[in-house]
Amino acid sequence: MEHTDSLKALGLFDARVPRYTSYPTAAVFAPNVGSAFQKRALEMLDPDDPVSVYIHIPFCERLCWFCACHTQGTQTLGPVESYIETLEAELEMLRGTLPAGLRMGRLHWGGGTPTILPPPLIHRLSKAIRSVFPTADDFEFSVEIDPTMVDRAKIDALAAEGMTRASIGIQDFDPEVQQAIGRLQPFDITRACVEDLRAAGITSLNTDLVYGLPHQTLARIEDTIDKVLTFAPDRIALFGYAHVPWVSKRQKLIDESALPGDLARYTLATCAAERFVEAGLTPIGIDHFATPEDDLAVAHETGRLRRNFQGYTADSCQTLIGLGASSISRFPGGYVQNAPATAAYKQRIAQAIFPGSRGYAMTEDDQLHARAIEKLMCDFTLDLEDLSSEYGPCAYRLRPCLEDIETRFKPFARLVGQRISIAPEGRSLTRIIVSTLDQHVPEGVRYSRAS
Repeated sequence: MEHTDSLKALGLFDARVPRYTSYPTAAVFAPNVGSAFQKRALEMLDPDDPVSVYIHIPFCERLCWFCACHTQGTQTLGPVESYIETLEAELEMLRGTLPAGLRMGRLHWGGGTPTILPPPLIHRLSKAIRSVFPTADDFEFSVEIDPTMVDRAKIDALAAEGMTRASIGIQDFDPEVQQAIGRLQPFDITRACVEDLRAAGITSLNTDLVYGLPHQTLARIEDTIDKVLTFAPDRIALFGYAHVPWVSKRQKLIDESALPGDLARYTLATCAAERFVEAGLTPIGIDHFATPEDDLAVAHETGRLRRNFQGYTADSCQTLIGLGASSISRFPGGYVQNAPATAAYKQRIAQAIFPGSRGYAMTEDDQLHARAIEKLMCDFTLDLEDLSSEYGPCAYRLRPCLEDIETRFKPFARLVGQRISIAPEGRSLTRIIVSTLDQHVPEGVRYSRAS
């Protein structure tokens, strides 16, 4: 905490910048890159390179107020079943487009609430996916799980379909905090979910926590951490709450006066991180922690850590194919997002049109900047000599940017030779620092705070 004043002077509490789970960010996606680009990119994939697949399930029985994801509420399974039919149709479109022999290295179900699916729909969706994407030898399958929307039958169904990692949303266990964000989730229910996952043979467990929530205090988040550590999680993600009511209208239900102030928010994040390290977890990037033997920590130690729309990952696949409403695909040549609204997505599929509605085609310079940003976000270092092995002499065009970073962010950034590093005490500035490498900052876009 001794560097707080210096960090504040460099914009930690004022700057609003992207999270850089992609570069360029989704804010610059445009409708001129859509369905046709998506189809060509799928056709041109190398069948010898496994791909990651992301399935978006946008439905929730309850809409948590803090969430800014593309979701919609439902109290019946009718809309969910109809959506699964559309996903099956999208998969059939892929079957006729993808090169023969393409395999799936990673599969992730996100939402929304994937565990809104009953066992028959879990098996049905999994069968449809695997009929199009045979699995690679090192296949991994992760699912986002709401403990209040899952039971042993659903967990057994997911385990039978090969789930290897469960990701549990927790946010905070304090009842007053939960009430303030519209997400009631008792500790006992969450503990029972964890026990069922372990009993079903799921060996990798990730838990998501959030700091900066209304009524959250240091004592309350420490109590939550104590409870979470009893689960012996393999990974923990500690996200800062992004209060963006202009993007997510449901966040208007949150009392802004109850949100922690800038210093309190920073204290929550710093103290939580210290607790995780004391518990033996390895810090990964700006907001993840993992046991030393977890493959995320191994990737961190060996320089293979990557960053995508789910955050930090050990996934080495160069292509991510997103299916479902609002899903984003990452191809070697750029990004494509499916129509965000479920109705618009379903309409495109019904018309046998690929659902990509906007995207971005990357230039060689974009590829260079994307890799530089990813390296700093993952490793807190960027060596232009190493980068030149991937991108040739053009990597050295970034030298003026590195000099500017050192000048602007002293003493937290240091340039030695062709290598710049962010000091541990300045890593909360990382998103601000990498934003200096961003050549696509659209006017009028409001981002979440950097702290």
